[in-house]
Amino acid sequence: MAAVIESPALRTLLRFGSGAGIVAGERDLDVCLARVRPGRAGVAGLLRIENYRERPASEWGREYAAFLAKHQASHLAAWLVLPRQEVIVRHLRLPGVADRDAAAAVAFQLDSLHPFASGEVLHGFRRIGRTASFCVAVAEQQVIDFYTALFAEAGVKLAGITFSGSAVFVSARLYAPPPAEGFLAVRETEAAAGPSVEIYGESPACPLFSAVFDQPRERAAALAAAELRLGPEAPVLAWEELLPKPAADGPAAGPALSPEAWAAALAAACPHLGATVNLLPPAMRAASSRAQYAPTAVLAAVLVLLGAAIAADGLWMERQYRRLLEAEMARLTPQAQHVEKLDREMAAAVQRIELLEAFRRRTRSHLDALLELNNMIEPPGWLLSLQVTPEQASLWGESPRADELLKKLEASPRFQGAEFTAPLSRGAAGDVFRIRARREDGAR
Repeated sequence: MAAVIESPALRTLLRFGSGAGIVAGERDLDVCLARVRPGRAGVAGLLRIENYRERPASEWGREYAAFLAKHQASHLAAWLVLPRQEVIVRHLRLPGVADRDAAAAVAFQLDSLHPFASGEVLHGFRRIGRTASFCVAVAEQQVIDFYTALFAEAGVKLAGITFSGSAVFVSARLYAPPPAEGFLAVRETEAAAGPSVEIYGESPACPLFSAVFDQPRERAAALAAAELRLGPEAPVLAWEELLPKPAADGPAAGPALSPEAWAAALAAACPHLGATVNLLPPAMRAASSRAQYAPTAVLAAVLVLLGAAIAADGLWMERQYRRLLEAEMARLTPQAQHVEKLDREMAAAVQRIELLEAFRRRTRSHLDALLELNNMIEPPGWLLSLQVTPEQASLWGESPRADELLKKLEASPRFQGAEFTAPLSRGAAGDVFRIRARREDGAR
């Protein structure tokens, strides 16, 4: 039951057509002709055929044909809305079932959805929106046979047979979606068995609910709200509030507008925007003349041509922009290459400057270390050999206080880890020592 087309702009453009809806009552037939346009929907004509069950079908069939001819709608095949009591409606959830497998899945569970014997029923179904829920309608074979034979005898072409809730679901979304949080739509009807209440509703838990109650209005609404899992604050609407308002330039005289017939006519006018549940066997379905879709086809063709022109213009502009961009890149490439060359030369110069600065700092560090070592070795001590590297200093010489020299090196902030690399021995000026210490400043 999902709309075939979901783009708002395209739905507005294709909101165009005419449809006929017929409601089969216990005594009368209510007929409505609807004309749908992008901005509004109007009632083209209304007809009530009284006592159709008792009158000859050919008689009221001529009345219906004259009505269609008067409104230039003889080409239309009507949708018939059965009395709600003659249709069983079930809400079926089939998670993970694709559309191509839905028919088999519904048929597999069909026997559990109705109380009739197998083979004595006809059914139709539609997926509800994009959900995993399906609406399944079931009617006895003899009921469908009765209406198809009756309308065939009357010469009335039928495009489908449905129930009121299915027609309302489609027509309520023709111009604007109904409240997404859920609602109830209530109408009171009169039947031979007494007054009844028909309720249509939607909620996140049950996307389509349709039922008839033989209880008071308040009690019926409470039961329906519980089935839909709606709270007490959920809006309760009249059916007329849920459906699109007919244009004010409709027929000035005639029978009152039946909301069921209005909903069926709207759904029949734009079947490409939403499909109702159809209980009529496919072999017996009549199609309306496709001439009514000529304006839509012309507008669609114009739209396609305009779209193609816009796309071609976009491609041409893109090629022009690419050509200009490539020319500008070719003009600026030599300058960019020159800038890159200057960047490389500047980076090399900076690297050389940093290298020279490092050598300068290293020389100063070596001189500072040499000066400090010279101050540590007091006369008559002297050095035979001194090696200073960025990492360490190695000393070889004589001093009368070699042990104190080791302590001075440890106390110096420039050296660390001083140690004798050979045992002390006696020389002419004192102890002969060999000392190694790590450079603390690193001489970098």
